Amino acid sequence: MKKHKTIFYLLIYIAIFILFIPNFTLAAYPKLVSTISSSFTKIKEWIINIATPAAAVAVGTGILMKKFSFGDEEKIRTGKRLIRGSLFSYAFILAVDLILATIKLLITSE
Repeated sequence: MKKHKTIFYLLIYIAIFILFIPNFTLAAYPKLVSTISSSFTKIKEWIINIATPAAAVAVGTGILMKKFSFGDEEKIRTGKRLIRGSLFSYAFILAVDLILATIKLLITSE
């Protein structure tokens, strides 16, 4: 019985904290949030900048594997898979970037 009382009081304290404390802390945009936001923007730019040449190298490698396979069916299949996989991966990265830009535009337009 005492355990249930303790849990009940703990839930009451948590509810009071959630309901009343945030009302006093809505004054400013925290510096930590802006730092994290700018860091994620830089990380996103780096990923896009690295993904473009990486996809080009992967496609080039796949083409060369197909070209110099000398009739070996396994190397031809591996080259095709490498080309297809790198193009799909690069398209996925660009699609995620487009979706994030759209979400950011929708959030900031309100």
